[in-house]
Parts: sequence; structure tokens; C-alpha cells
Amino acid sequence: MRIIDELHTDHNTWGSRKITDYLRLQGYEINRKRIQRLMDVMDIQVVYPKRNLSKQNLKARTFPYLLRYLDICYPDQVWCTDITYIRLLHGYAYLTAFMDWFSKKILSWRLSNTLDRFFVLEAFDEALRKYGDPQIVNSDHGAQYVSDDYIAMFENRPTEISMTGKLRALDNQAIERFWRTIKLDEVYLNDYESMVEAMQRIGMFIEQYNSIRPHASLEGLTPDMVYFGTKDLSQAI
Repeated sequence: MRIIDELHTDHNTWGSRKITDYLRLQGYEINRKRIQRLMDVMDIQVVYPKRNLSKQNLKARTFPYLLRYLDICYPDQVWCTDITYIRLLHGYAYLTAFMDWFSKKILSWRLSNTLDRFFVLEAFDEALRKYGDPQIVNSDHGAQYVSDDYIAMFENRPTEISMTGKLRALDNQAIERFWRTIKLDEVYLNDYESMVEAMQRIGMFIEQYNSIRPHASLEGLTPDMVYFGTKDLSQAI
């Protein structure tokens, strides 16, 4: 699973067949069925069309993708959310986050040892309490995001639900880029002994990511500077 996670981070178009072939070339005696099972456990989404892309409930409500022709040009216009696999020294966990698409600021996050919906609901509730209502929240069609509990959180709010187009993982590319950043710059450099250590280190990384780390896509500013309007992008050097 550690190797699959690293391969997916570097080659997110590789499906189970290519990963299986690659591992066999490296000397691993492994079949594709096992790779498929592990990718399912890790909730990995491959970026090209394939059957059963996500574990969505086919009877659940779905929503259109609202960002295709949208010019995202200010904070709280669009939030995005997703879930990714986080490896521990003796096991694994799942990280979810809500991000402001324009500023790239991580608004809230939670770490869980299961893929249930509750850690997503807690993270969303925290973001709403701290920052108010965005215009749109974009996610994939994962079971957590089509659950009745998640959809109910939008009732009596001005926020619209947007979901990535079928077989189009790149429709949520802002947070996908953050997953790559946190894995390469934090997760892969540390062997977390426990969930507690993982939460502490991930928390410190996100705090620095928001407030200290300059972003090329933000003209060298930090997400906090852009989100809170500390400095206009047109004034960046």
C-alpha cells in the first residue's frame, strides 16, 4: 500500500493493470486482483475513465458540476473537498479537508481511521462555523458526499452543491494538488508512529502551508494573505 500510494501520487493516471505490471517488473509476486482490492481500501481515484470509478451509491442523489465555465476570482466563491490515504508506520488513516479554491487556504481538516461520513461532516461544520457560507462546495461522488447527512447540511443555506463530472477526477484539481504537496513535503518524509503523531505533524504542516509557505500560483503570497485580503495580488512582486 505504501508503494501504491507513492506510485499514484507520481502517476495518477496509472490504473491497477499498470501498477501490477510495474510491481512485477520490480520483482513482486502479485496479481491484479490484490492491487484492485488495495486501491479500493485506499479509496484511490484514477484520472482516466474506468468502470466503478467510485464507491457511490447509485440510488443516492447527485448534483451537476458547476465549475466548468466559472471564473473563480475571490475567496468563498468556491470551496472544494476530498479524501486521501495517509500511511502510518503501523497502519493507515484517511485525511479530509475543505479548501478555498481561490486562495488555496485549508479551512478545516480531519484525520480518521475509517472512511465513514462523520469526519467529513465534522470538517465541513468547522469550516462553516469559522468562515461562513461559500457560494459553492465542490466534491466527487464518494459515499460521504452523497450521504443524506452531508446533503442535509446545505438545507436553508445559500450554498450550492457541485460534484465532479463522471470519470473526471481533475475537476477537483485544486485539492488534488494539495494532496501531492502534503504527501511529498510531509507524509513521505515521516513515519508516523500513531494517529496522534500524524495529527500533530499534519496540523503543523497545514498551519505553515496556510500562513508561511508562499505559492507560485498566488504570485508568491500565502493562502492566508490572499484569503484575508492582506495584500492585493496585483501588488505582488
